[in-house]
Amino acid sequence: MTTPATVCEAFQQTAKIDPGAVALRTAGDNVSITWREYAERVRKTAAGFASIGVQRGDAVAIMLTNRPEFAWVDAGAMHLGAIGFSIYNTSSPEQVEYLFGNAENKVVVTETALLPAILGSGVALEHVVCVDGKPDGATMTLEELEAAGADNFDFEAAWKAVQPDDLLTLIYTSGTTGPPKGVQLSHRNCMETFTAAMKVVDVGFGDRITSFLPAAHIADRGSAQYFSAIRGVQITYVANPREVAAALPDCKPTIWFAVPRVWEKIKMGVEAKLAAETSPVKKRLAGWAFGLAAKNAEARLAGKSLSGLDGVQFGLADKLVLSKVREALGMSELKWAWSGAAAIAPETLKFFMGLGLNVCELWGMSETSGASTVNPPGKAKVGTVGPPLPGVELKLADDGEVLVKCAGNMVGYRKDLEKTADTIDADGWLHTGDIGTIDSDGYLTIVDRKKEIIINAAGKNMSPSNIENTLKVTTPLAATIAVIGDAKPYNVALVTLDPDAAAAYADKHGLANDPAVLAKDAGLLAAVQKGIDAGNAKLSRVEQVKKVEVLPTYWLPGSEELTPTLKLRRKPIAAKYADQIDALYS
Repeated sequence: MTTPATVCEAFQQTAKIDPGAVALRTAGDNVSITWREYAERVRKTAAGFASIGVQRGDAVAIMLTNRPEFAWVDAGAMHLGAIGFSIYNTSSPEQVEYLFGNAENKVVVTETALLPAILGSGVALEHVVCVDGKPDGATMTLEELEAAGADNFDFEAAWKAVQPDDLLTLIYTSGTTGPPKGVQLSHRNCMETFTAAMKVVDVGFGDRITSFLPAAHIADRGSAQYFSAIRGVQITYVANPREVAAALPDCKPTIWFAVPRVWEKIKMGVEAKLAAETSPVKKRLAGWAFGLAAKNAEARLAGKSLSGLDGVQFGLADKLVLSKVREALGMSELKWAWSGAAAIAPETLKFFMGLGLNVCELWGMSETSGASTVNPPGKAKVGTVGPPLPGVELKLADDGEVLVKCAGNMVGYRKDLEKTADTIDADGWLHTGDIGTIDSDGYLTIVDRKKEIIINAAGKNMSPSNIENTLKVTTPLAATIAVIGDAKPYNVALVTLDPDAAAAYADKHGLANDPAVLAKDAGLLAAVQKGIDAGNAKLSRVEQVKKVEVLPTYWLPGSEELTPTLKLRRKPIAAKYADQIDALYS
């Protein structure tokens, strides 16, 4: 079997390995698609796209929740040499107008619930394909598209004509510092990055993963869609990301990706269940087991395993308690998992390591095809994002900015030669905007975004994300903590409540489940302050947060305050909450 040069070629090889195996599914097997069926849907969809005028190099927009149809719509476009790209489902009509204008697509595939934003954008589209019916504004259903292909359509010739340097997708940045930029990734970018990653982590046909993060983000696009096409990973689609924890025992993933907030929520869920245990015997047993789990984590980080009495006791704790926790989480068959897209608190990683789970922090950007470094399973250094993948070169600029040179570096930003030249220099080094350090073993540590470093009134440099992650570990009521302190004498923070934790608190104390009510409750404010105090104890004096304001609202993904991937939009926050911030300094 030849080494595939494009994702199309890789898909065609993968689909022949075991055509009867399940490739795509939803929880409970309400939908279950074999590789044979998947490949046939891809052929029909490609023929359908060709029948409505989609050609090699054309962009095809996809605005869908996480559902199996996404897989063959995206792959169908890809097999024509077209550029399938996704946009966030939270996009406003104005954002849709901007994104479609930049991509210049004439076709979009969507679903009924998301259609209003597309129609409201006013963009002139030739075809609006709807996967779940044909509401007003849709020009055809997905079923009609699949049936529209010509009988003599030469599918083999179409996908074999796709070249490694043809564009595979556009990934639009989340726009923390301005309008989103369209990152153009080629088949070569993707194949080189995934080939490098598979020299570090084990991924094979029949591995299982969930797709629950937005497909507009490189994390889901890569870990689900492309790992499936290239290696035959089975995908379980979870349409509502808040239901992913419930879906894990059904999927039983063998590999998995989640952003730090999801890992934090799972950890808090386990801790909340332990805290609610009413049996004194079970509570003591759990405390004993998790104490040994913590010892196990420290030993693993030192490259050792527990021995002697600790080793014997850990084996018993694992059998009696920890294995049952892994089973309940749906992670009993997990070989390894990633955390990425933002920094994760070391305590969170240690918690899962103690449970016997390989959760490896990685680092990359859309501009580097998603992954540039990864902590190798079994050789992780908590606090770092690991060494570079094979073939990836790293170096630090004079100001500490991380520079990357690799075959996964993007082709460039769509229709923006100036920003492309600002990002990739004449020698091929991509300037990431992240400040980092590299240790003697080549492991990279990310300090923070270059533009987000706090320099206080005394000239001290601090990482707000490091402070925020430390405080979040000890403040389970908080969903987001935004630290402010640039050019100020001390740090303050705006806190928003976690909707689930807030609901539990409201229920326990007989309060209305309303953030405006809870933000004024003395007991809740005291609990938040207790968490902040505990986090402050882990920080240096200059990093500590002196004052906190709990806001009477939730911040939602894709809002004015948060990107769809839960990154803080710091400048809009500073402008919108200027009065609250000023009051904290008054």
